[in-house]
Amino acid sequence: MKEDLRLAMIGMIPGNGHPYSWSALLNGYDAEAMAQCPYPVIRQYLGARPDEPIRGARVTHIWTDDPADGPLVAAAGKIDHIVAQPEQVIGEVDGVIIATDNGDDHVRRARPFVEAGLPVFIDKPLATNRSDLKQFIEWKSDGARILSSSGMRYAPELDGVSNEWRWITAATPKSWERYGIHLLEPVSRLLGPGFESIRMTGASDSSIAQITHRSGTEITLATLNDATGGAFRFHLHGSSSYHSIPLTDTYTAFRRQLVGVVDWMRNATEPVKFPETCELMQVLIAGRESREMNGERISIAS
Repeated sequence: MKEDLRLAMIGMIPGNGHPYSWSALLNGYDAEAMAQCPYPVIRQYLGARPDEPIRGARVTHIWTDDPADGPLVAAAGKIDHIVAQPEQVIGEVDGVIIATDNGDDHVRRARPFVEAGLPVFIDKPLATNRSDLKQFIEWKSDGARILSSSGMRYAPELDGVSNEWRWITAATPKSWERYGIHLLEPVSRLLGPGFESIRMTGASDSSIAQITHRSGTEITLATLNDATGGAFRFHLHGSSSYHSIPLTDTYTAFRRQLVGVVDWMRNATEPVKFPETCELMQVLIAGRESREMNGERISIAS
C-alpha cells in the first residue's frame, strides 16, 4: 500500500468548517492562510496545539460548493489540487471525505464515489430520511465501503466513564437534523446500542427529545438553535452519583476521529460498526417524524 493515502475533501456548506479543520489535521496547515478561516473556534483549537499532521493520509484534492471557498481552504490546509467538479477526483485519489452535515443530501453527494468503488467517509449525520438510509444500507450490503460518525463520539472527556446511569441529559445548538447526532453518539458510546423509542416535541429549530434505552436509562436531549450556552455538557444522573461532563476538547475528538478514518481506509477496520450508525440514524429519523406528529412516541424498531 502507498505510504500515504490520497484523499479528496468534497463539499462545504454554510455553518460547517470541517474542510478547514479536517484538512489541517491531516496535512498540517499554513498559519497565515488559516488566519483567514471564518470559523474562530477552528483557529482557536488548532492554534492551541502543535501542528502535527496525522500519518498515513494526505488531502490532495478539494471541491467546494462555492468555488470561491476552494482556494481559501486549499491554502490553509496545504491542498495541492482544486477541482471544478467532484467527479474529477475519481481515479486520482484513494478515498473521499464528504464534508457536509446535511443528512438529506448525502446520497446524492456520495453516489458517484460509491459507484466508483472508493471508500467514502461521510460527515454526520449519514441520513435523516428513510429512503436515503435504505439506499446506504443497500450500498453497504452490496460491498460498498461507507463510514460516518460524529467527532463527539471520540471525546476524551468520556474515557473511563461508566455506563450505569438512570438519566442522561444534554443540549446542543442548531437543529435536531444537523446536530442531534452530536448528542446521540456520546450517549451511544456510554450505553451501547439499544435505543427503543423516542418522543420529540417542539419546532424544527427548538426540539426536546425524550428517549428510552434497553438499559433502563432515560435520555433527554435538547436541540435549541441559538442556545450555545452549556452546549455539549452531558449530565449523568445515577442512583448514588452524578457527573457533569463538558465536551470541550474538540481538537482531540476530531483527531481521534480522523485517525480512525485513515486506519479504516487502509485496513478496513471499522471504528464504528455500520449497524450502530444505522440505529442512530433511525433515532434521528424517528425523532423528526415524532415532532411532525405532534410528539407521538415512536418505536425505533419501526
